Amino acid sequence: MSGLSRRALLAGALALPTAAALAGCSGLGQPGADTGNQQGYVSGDGTRQILPVADRGEPVALTGRTAEGETVDVADWRGQVVVINVWYAACAPCRAEAPELAAVAGDTPDVRFLGLNTRDDAAVALTFEKSFGIPYPSVLDAGSGQGLLALRGRIPPQAVPSTLVLDAQGRPAARVVGKVEEDVLRGIIDDVRSGRADDGDGRGSGSGA
Repeated sequence: MSGLSRRALLAGALALPTAAALAGCSGLGQPGADTGNQQGYVSGDGTRQILPVADRGEPVALTGRTAEGETVDVADWRGQVVVINVWYAACAPCRAEAPELAAVAGDTPDVRFLGLNTRDDAAVALTFEKSFGIPYPSVLDAGSGQGLLALRGRIPPQAVPSTLVLDAQGRPAARVVGKVEEDVLRGIIDDVRSGRADDGDGRGSGSGA
């Protein structure tokens, strides 16, 4: 990474959110829009953070039917790091980050990825997934909102896109509110997967280039 470690990249992202991360979808993700328990996060401002183990709380309980018609339950994936990305097809930052999510998912077979689509029907979601080469399923949440309810207090419900990373015990270990970048996500996954995130400062230690 041209001499720049992922630790430096993560630290820089935490210190100064980019304009792309600040740009939410059409009125979504405005700072202060979510009044739930956000564990120190600010809604929709591009914040990236890794939580120390002591602050992760209970495992996430999320089930739902995917665009392919299958039922998934993240509890079945305990023992693996899980990345949950909240999106919908017309969201410009969601479209911008889709190739980066696909790239990371494609070469980290030990990590489970799941989309949570908040607005679309199956046909729209599947067209999006095919267009961007998304190799993982998405739960359709437009009808019930149960997926977002399951993530309440972990990500702001109005901030789309958002990405939540669960540790091997299913607990929320990190999140990105706003567009996620490939190198940032890889660094977060490395830290959560290896346990280096438990360094007490909420950022994780990162990994070398």
